[in-house]
Amino acid sequence: MSVFVWNEKYRVNVKELDDQHRTLIGLVGQLDDAMREGKGKQALGLILGQVINYTKTHFAAEERLMKACGYPEYHEHRLIHEKMTAKVTELQEQFKTGKVMITMDVMNFLTDWLQKHILGTDKKYSPFLTRGSMN
Repeated sequence: MSVFVWNEKYRVNVKELDDQHRTLIGLVGQLDDAMREGKGKQALGLILGQVINYTKTHFAAEERLMKACGYPEYHEHRLIHEKMTAKVTELQEQFKTGKVMITMDVMNFLTDWLQKHILGTDKKYSPFLTRGSMN
């Protein structure tokens, strides 16, 4: 079982976003489990694709809510999303071409990236969006 699992400390108190964070953490956990179990490249590629696609869906939802509430750091947050999306898309392309394998380094990157984003960047919008009763 993956060491990266949902924990209440990741709550941003917006149900839609908390549910999405749970799903993202679960997908990264599935990728970690598959890697540790020695699953083949095809299985790992499929799960990595799900992580990336769901990340894009999640970022769009966050941006929609931030924009609707007039969140003052919307543009900065959106730029962070764009950079993160580019980075994981690059990782996926490198994986597809065999330039990178799903290893502990990749898993540590994904876990660290997701934890820091939720606990740092996302936690900043939590009080603002909950005031606007988006949960």
